[in-house]
Amino acid sequence: MMDVQLGRVRFIRGDNDGKYPFNHSVYLEGRDCRVVIDPSCGLQKLSDLKQTARVDQVWLSHWHEDHLGFLYLFEHCPLRISEKDFPPLTDLEIFLDWYNIKDEHLRKLWKNIVLNNFNYRPQKDALFFRDEETIDLGSLKVQVIATPGHTPGHLSFFFPDEEILFLGDYDLTTFGPWYGDLYSSIEQTIQSIRRLKSISARGWIASHNTGFFESNPGTLWDDYENIIYQREEKILNFLKEPKSLDDIAGAWLIYGRPREPKEFFESNERALVTKHIEYLERNGKVILDENRYVKT
Repeated sequence: MMDVQLGRVRFIRGDNDGKYPFNHSVYLEGRDCRVVIDPSCGLQKLSDLKQTARVDQVWLSHWHEDHLGFLYLFEHCPLRISEKDFPPLTDLEIFLDWYNIKDEHLRKLWKNIVLNNFNYRPQKDALFFRDEETIDLGSLKVQVIATPGHTPGHLSFFFPDEEILFLGDYDLTTFGPWYGDLYSSIEQTIQSIRRLKSISARGWIASHNTGFFESNPGTLWDDYENIIYQREEKILNFLKEPKSLDDIAGAWLIYGRPREPKEFFESNERALVTKHIEYLERNGKVILDENRYVKT
């Protein structure tokens, strides 16, 4: 699929079909203000956009590295993001802290990746969105929708005149939702999925993979949410006998198998497993007994 023009909203397909480390970007052609959302679709496309079109602001749906890879191209533009998601953009150490990376070797690895692969540059200031505010760009209105869970300040956007809903990283992929950061929340992820599902639209834009849905995603919403419960069930089945967190993370219950680069995916697996264990503890389904988790 190529880029898609939807009235004053342009879907810009990312390199590698928007798979990590890229995403799909969006260009808003307001009469008074032109905006790029999540400038990480690819260097060439964004360089061409900068040369051929006006860009007045850059909006970020959230703080993750795969959504700001080419932000530096637009460093002359005001940045807009949720205030809750701004701290990691101000300092690389905070960025790594929010990924809950404590191991020094892994921190060094991630620091190099974020600096060299994603062109991280600390931001001094930004404009902040408010949930449910409506922004008029001139012949293009945008409704801001707070959808926390993936990150604490994750945002989605609805364009009422075009009836287009931008989902951000609630991307309806078969992998399922990501909620592995320090401040991510499974409970909020579920609430946000249901909030987005309830909004009537005629087109849906997700940040990764398929990207643009011309027809209602329908059962994909339930499939996407159900992956959370399937992961939970896998963990509970694995806990037929007491297991340590290392045991659970080493079983690859989320990703299914070891993947490369090994350290990157080991970190992700452990992060998601940890969130599930905490979730199960809060719901009284597991307890910690002598450094091993036991089903109740």
